Amino acid sequence: MKYYVVAGEASGDLHASNLIKAIAQLDGNAVFKGLGGDRMQAAGMPLLLHYKDIAFMGIAEVLQNLGTIRKALHRCEADILQFKPDVLIAVDYPGFNLRMVKFAKQHGIKTVYYISPKLWAWRSSRVETIRKYVDKVILIFPFEESFYRKHRYTNVHYVGNPLLDELRDFQHTGTFRFNNGLTERPIVALLPGSRLQEINRCLPPMLECAALMPTYQFVIAGMKHTRPWIEKFGLQGNVKAVFDQTYDLLSHSDAALVTSGTATLEAALLNVPQVCAYRTSPITYLVAKQVVKVPYISLVNLVAGKPVIPELIQNDMQPQRLAEWLHYLLPGGAKRDAMLADYAAVRELLKGSGASQRAAKVTVDFVGVANP
Repeated sequence: MKYYVVAGEASGDLHASNLIKAIAQLDGNAVFKGLGGDRMQAAGMPLLLHYKDIAFMGIAEVLQNLGTIRKALHRCEADILQFKPDVLIAVDYPGFNLRMVKFAKQHGIKTVYYISPKLWAWRSSRVETIRKYVDKVILIFPFEESFYRKHRYTNVHYVGNPLLDELRDFQHTGTFRFNNGLTERPIVALLPGSRLQEINRCLPPMLECAALMPTYQFVIAGMKHTRPWIEKFGLQGNVKAVFDQTYDLLSHSDAALVTSGTATLEAALLNVPQVCAYRTSPITYLVAKQVVKVPYISLVNLVAGKPVIPELIQNDMQPQRLAEWLHYLLPGGAKRDAMLADYAAVRELLKGSGASQRAAKVTVDFVGVANP
């Protein structure tokens, strides 16, 4: 069978790559193509486009880059018609992918949405688009099932969270500190995001926080495509950066400052006490305050249903406040043990490893691949 997979950000690239590998194990004749990143390419999928070329987040940023996004949409549509897939697999990234599933369905192509758009957070009316153009939705958070039941959409499958698969297979490098010129002093990880806009807005206050805590080592987790964006800040003093070593960094860290998104859940599953810290453009923030319907922005707090980790958003993301919270969370800090206990409860709410394999089986069964 032929699978066209579309992911538009780093976390989608990670989860889609594992899904691609799992599908290939079940369907020996699987052929892939689509839009994604380095991990999906390494898993065996030729890329039409790399997600970094269209990774815009926030209302103002998207409006400024509409021309680039439209060109990417048209290229994908033309490529889908040429490739003639048996199924389109959309992975998160709803602004782009809801257009893709509509286009695919209108051309007689089956559609699967892996990692549901966050309709439970805002723009829940888009569930009507899901109802019309998506054949199956594969969920990775337990609380999403009740949302879809409430909106009378039943073609959903909760498979658990694929991060548990990734972490199950992760083996940290014992020489990580030596390889990166780090000492035995405590490490604070900085995860400023994977998009240029996130890094430009979130990294500066993180670096100012590091300057307030000179006895600690602050290490930025970057990726290959974010390297020039990070290095332009001229890192010095007690700040270093590592690239494509995020899990290794977290496994050696005593605490972390993390932007919202998948990274907060990764830090929690690796038992790293953290502060969720995020800034966006003033326009995006003002609009988000009006339309976002959930009480938290971090996945850790959403899964737990309570404030497990602090969220310092927009003007609250001040260097002094970041430093104060880190002192609470570093070894000996007053709030460290309670957060680690809550992490254990979050892990229990997820479904254990095997999510990628379960999602792959839902997909290949749907497109009609005979079981080996």
